[in-house]
Amino acid sequence: MRVLRPSAFRTAALLGVAAAVTVGLVSPAIAAPSKPADARGGPGAVRPVLRGSIDLESATIPDLQRLMDRHKLTSVQLTSFYLRRIAALNPRLHAVIATNPDALRIASASDKQRRHHGARSPLEGIPILLKDNVDTRDREGTTAGSLALAKSTPARDAFLVQRLRVAGAVVIGKANLSEWANFRDDDSSSGWSAVGGQNNNPYVLDRNPCGSSSGSASGVTANLATVAIGTETDGSIVCPSGQQGVVGIKPTLGLVSRSGVVPISAEQDTAGPMGKHVVDAALTLSVLRGVDPRDPATAASAPFQHVDYLAGFDPNALRGKRIGVWLAGTGVENVPAVARVMADTTAALARLGATVVPADLPFQDQIGTPEFEALLVEFKHDLNAYLAARPGPHPADLAGLIEFNRQFANLEMPFFDQDIFEAAQATSGDLTDPTYLQQRRTATSLAQRSLDETIARLHLDAIVAPTNAPAWRTRLPGGDVAGTAGFTQFVGSSTPAAVAGYPNITVPAGFVGPLPIGVSFMASRFQEAKLLPLAFAFEQGTHARRLPRFIPTIGG
Repeated sequence: MRVLRPSAFRTAALLGVAAAVTVGLVSPAIAAPSKPADARGGPGAVRPVLRGSIDLESATIPDLQRLMDRHKLTSVQLTSFYLRRIAALNPRLHAVIATNPDALRIASASDKQRRHHGARSPLEGIPILLKDNVDTRDREGTTAGSLALAKSTPARDAFLVQRLRVAGAVVIGKANLSEWANFRDDDSSSGWSAVGGQNNNPYVLDRNPCGSSSGSASGVTANLATVAIGTETDGSIVCPSGQQGVVGIKPTLGLVSRSGVVPISAEQDTAGPMGKHVVDAALTLSVLRGVDPRDPATAASAPFQHVDYLAGFDPNALRGKRIGVWLAGTGVENVPAVARVMADTTAALARLGATVVPADLPFQDQIGTPEFEALLVEFKHDLNAYLAARPGPHPADLAGLIEFNRQFANLEMPFFDQDIFEAAQATSGDLTDPTYLQQRRTATSLAQRSLDETIARLHLDAIVAPTNAPAWRTRLPGGDVAGTAGFTQFVGSSTPAAVAGYPNITVPAGFVGPLPIGVSFMASRFQEAKLLPLAFAFEQGTHARRLPRFIPTIGG
């Protein structure tokens, strides 16, 4: 996803790519937001209870595993419940582009595996949604939200999908997203794709879900699956997670393979998990990670592949830790309601035993411009390589995609154009170009220094910052900027960790009216095992998440 900040330069908060269309729940036609019967919300406001007593809102993956081990629940029952819920709620949400026609067969095979051999992993039999920029060879397809990819099928599953299948997870479907990871036009609407229509925020349906992993977050918060996979270049996991009240993990670059994921940039792209609980996201990350010969960046993660992420989980994990709170420059100074949430967050951290100190991150005004210029070059290079390797009928390169959009402008460009596509095409796409190399070195080194030097200078265990502002009203046409109140009051903190390639975990922190606000935990490279217990302790000490109510609209 790409989030435009209210400053002169274009700061990318780029979220992901791809969608499935072969067996779609949403037609390629433009889907307008729909409304429940009254302001109290639709059936999504009712707690999702299975078999009369299993509350899927509060149940964690370990809870579900215990129930399945004791023969009180099967994967088929769980998967069937979610499929029915998708059918009931997706017409309002447009969160799921396609369900997997083989999901119940896979769930049945998982139940058989458990009966005869035991669970293969903590994800055995767990239904999971994939953002539709993650390649799958099955009948769901992978489209990046674009009709240009609707008639072709990837040659193989993405490496992370292979990991999920071996672990026994049930891929239940593909989630909607911002088309081409919101890296197509400045006036785009986050969560809109030509294949899936406009994804709506389950808390307030006319408010934006944030992109581009919008449908993944909606699927989790609305209980359409236990967990989901998103992708991020700069903000694409943490923004939709924060804005929709779930936990999202943007891992260190290289911890999770990117092979088989529609790219923006190999210098910043990563996939990561989303869940209602920190433990669920952590367990999913433990399955996703892996050294992949097709993704050289994963080689550096080898020493961290067998780390037990749950080993440090303790409600008292924040006790004695030094936490830096970063506020200046995030936009929170312009949004008093988010400032109040951060004041509550600071008080909660102190109450849970942490020493809290102010932490201003340097260089932030020097990162955005070189980042965006570098991403344009990388996008052309990396997307052309992806398209060249993908079989079937589709445009051969970025130039072909631009022409496809012109030919089918009534479907692909009814609300916004493709100026970012055209800017990327105008570059050389040459990753050896000296100007490009300097832009990338500048952006990455300053982002890494910003975090590393601050952590060292203040002797910090983590840096905390606001993830998002209250969700803005979706506008089609008009997009995310267009003078809306939401973007004159933008709040975001994704760029330092995203450009540095460092981990970022967002956890629900509070609400502004009915709209969720998240808080982000950041640290240095491959420090997931250090951050996760802190995020867990904050979650257990605050219990900030609430069930979405599917409110049609609110004032403001």
